[in-house]
Amino acid sequence: MVIPAVDESLLVLRLALGGMLAAHGLNKVLGPGGLAGTTRWFAALGLRPAWLHARLAALTEVGAGLLMAAGLLTPLAGAAFAGLMLVAAVTDHRGKGFFVFEGGWEYAGLVGLTALCVTGTGPGRWSLDAVLGWELSGARWAGIALAAGLAAAAALLVTAQRPASGARQQ
Repeated sequence: MVIPAVDESLLVLRLALGGMLAAHGLNKVLGPGGLAGTTRWFAALGLRPAWLHARLAALTEVGAGLLMAAGLLTPLAGAAFAGLMLVAAVTDHRGKGFFVFEGGWEYAGLVGLTALCVTGTGPGRWSLDAVLGWELSGARWAGIALAAGLAAAAALLVTAQRPASGARQQ
């Protein structure tokens, strides 16, 4: 059976995108500063309670990354990517311009958009969604994922973001 190039490309894209986010989440726990360092960083960003958000972010990043890589529940993964990247853009990248080398939101925006595009196109035949016969793709599903990600990010920011003592001015 010949697999069209689009299915191969979607597999590679999902593995790279999902693997990157899962590794990012694991780094929050296992990286040089560990979970304690991530908690301090989140406190400096004004997320309260920081210990809870450090753990939730790590879990969400690992979970969404694995779902995206596997092509399983792709709209849920897309929603998580969109929400995570919006929170990152607002808390860590806001006021720093566009370009990531200046601390801007370029990278977060592209990661979130790419995940939503995978949701729109579908994960391809080399995915668990396809194996299970789930057709969870198209503009409707991408819109649902975008709306869910935006709603989750907004809820988090409204309920959990507080000015950090000594926080940098933006």
